[in-house]
Amino acid sequence: MNIQLIQCTTNNLTDLQSIGRDTFYETFHDQNNTENMATYLDEAFSTEKLTAELQNPHSLFKLLFVNEELAGYLKVNTDEAQSEKLGPDYLEIERIYILSRFHKLGLGKVLMEEAMKIALHMQKTKVWLGVWEQNSNAIAFYEKVGFQKTGTHSFFMGEDEQIDFIMTKQL
Repeated sequence: MNIQLIQCTTNNLTDLQSIGRDTFYETFHDQNNTENMATYLDEAFSTEKLTAELQNPHSLFKLLFVNEELAGYLKVNTDEAQSEKLGPDYLEIERIYILSRFHKLGLGKVLMEEAMKIALHMQKTKVWLGVWEQNSNAIAFYEKVGFQKTGTHSFFMGEDEQIDFIMTKQL
């Protein structure tokens, strides 16, 4: 299996929109109503929003390719780009998503290791992420790699307020 990570730029916007929408839909459509899902996908993966995120110097996207096929992506944030202002010592992993047909190949670990490398390179001492309280598979994975639940925050899927666990890891 040939695995490649590339830094995403505005030149990759179409790929980012596609993988973002597809992975989010696969992960959460069964637990959310169609209207809220459509609203979220249209807003979160709009050309304007993703372009702004790609141009933010405190956010970084990496696209994951397996055998030259786009399989997933990673998004990390620092400083004011973090969705919760936890401070300058933290790197936020905002998104680790992999298409379902690529699950169980160790790719989540590849993206997590990349996030840790980025954090260390940026001299961050802590990493945090938010994960939906009902996403038991993701929670188990994050606990396995050393994250601990340290709080909660709200995430809105359209009009539906959902609770995310905040999980942190000391580097």
